[in-house]
Amino acid sequence: MFSQTKAWQSYRQVATQTASPGQLVLLLYNGIIRFLEQARTGFSIDDPKEFNETINNNIQRAQGIIHEMSQSLNMAEGGDFAERMRSLYDYFDRRLQESNMAKTEPGILEVIKHVTVLRDAWAEMLQRGSVPVDAAYQAPIHNPTAAEPRPGA
Repeated sequence: MFSQTKAWQSYRQVATQTASPGQLVLLLYNGIIRFLEQARTGFSIDDPKEFNETINNNIQRAQGIIHEMSQSLNMAEGGDFAERMRSLYDYFDRRLQESNMAKTEPGILEVIKHVTVLRDAWAEMLQRGSVPVDAAYQAPIHNPTAAEPRPGA
């Protein structure tokens, strides 16, 4: 198990260090979705402690990525796009906070839906080579993957 964990950490480190800024944004969107899907698994847990921990820990990890992406926006050069993304990230954070406090699923589902649309649009722009990353995000976008769970965890 230890070698699998170490291999996973090495892979994630190399993947994030070699990713272009546009690819890193895509990885971060995927991370938000993954953590929120893991939070949703908590709703089927009978043990109250595990129920709360699963939901809380995974929502907080998703919020950490959202906060980092919001703080990485280039507000000076990103114009209207950066302002709208900041507002959207703030809205996501509020909805997740509400879901976490009440331990309800609707806010999580809503954020997953919206982030999936963003992720898919971002992936499409990457494929076409039309991602305006420099104007949208300041370099570097920090990678909060240290909090990511390892396979089997």
